[in-house]
Order: sequence, then C-alpha cells, then structure tokens
Amino acid sequence: MTMVNNDSKNQPHAMRGFHFLIAAGVVLVDRASKWLVAQNITLHDSLPVVPGFFRLTHVENRGAAFGLFSDSPSEWKVAALILFSLIALVVVSALLWKNSHALSVTGFGLALILGGALGNLWDRLLDGHVVDFFDFSLAGYHWPAFNVADSAIVMGALLLVTEILFSKPAEEKKPAPAKPN
Repeated sequence: MTMVNNDSKNQPHAMRGFHFLIAAGVVLVDRASKWLVAQNITLHDSLPVVPGFFRLTHVENRGAAFGLFSDSPSEWKVAALILFSLIALVVVSALLWKNSHALSVTGFGLALILGGALGNLWDRLLDGHVVDFFDFSLAGYHWPAFNVADSAIVMGALLLVTEILFSKPAEEKKPAPAKPN
C-alpha cells in the first residue's frame, strides 16, 4: 500500500494562496491609505512630514503612474488606462499562477505588482482617477506624487529585474555529476 503525502500535493495551492494574500494585503493597505488621505487632507493641501524633503499631499491623478498623460484632453484616456490595467492584470495573474509553486522572489514581485495594479484599477473604475499622496522633493527637484499601489508595482518590478539580472541559470545551480573512479 502506497501512502501519498497530501502536503506535497497541496503545496503549490498553498503558495498560490500566499501570493494572492500578499496581493490582497497590498490592495487593503492601498485602499486604507487613500481613504485616510481623502478624509484628512483637503485636495491639493499638504502635511509636512520631513520639511523640505517629504510631505503628504492629496492629489487626484487622472493619468498613468506618476502623472503621465494626466494633462491629455483625450476622452478615451481613462478607458485606455483601464483596458491596459486589465490586460496587465491578466498577464500578471497568469504568470503568478504559473510561477507560484514555491515562495520565490519572482512570486513575491508578481504579487506586489498584482496588488498595486488592482489598487489603482479600483480607483479608476470607481472615481476615474487615482489618489496620490507621497510627495518628495530634494534640492529643487520634485518627484511626482505617488501612492502605496505605485510603490508596490515599482518594488515588484525591481524584484523581477533583480531576479533576471542576478539569478544563476538552472544548469549552473545543479551539482556536477560524480565522476566514476
């Protein structure tokens, strides 16, 4: 009689659940932070956190990440951004489903991207804009305001790039076969 270890059969599903839990956590933190900003900071007002460097500023971004295309007069802009987000969600979800057999940098990066994309898509679908609030400037240079979802997308992308650039190919990871004496 052969015994089957159910833990090994269920592990890919457990890892998938963990990755999707990370994505859900990003959405939850993103939604909560945007709500807090919208409730406590008037639109276009700022709260200094580190004077001259970092403040919380309530901004409504009708464009893409970091305000790209926000000044575009196109009536199709929001629809195009929503369509692009939906395509990205399908691609990232498929990659995450395929690569979620073990806890890995790739899975974690994809989960962060998925959560960030869902957080910003939620705003676009409900309000037609995204709430941004992290506002940095240094020595006269100002970075466009961004949010938790944007941060998760960038961190996830950096993890994927790092994995691609610095991981060893599969054949280098395998030990060399023992030589017969």
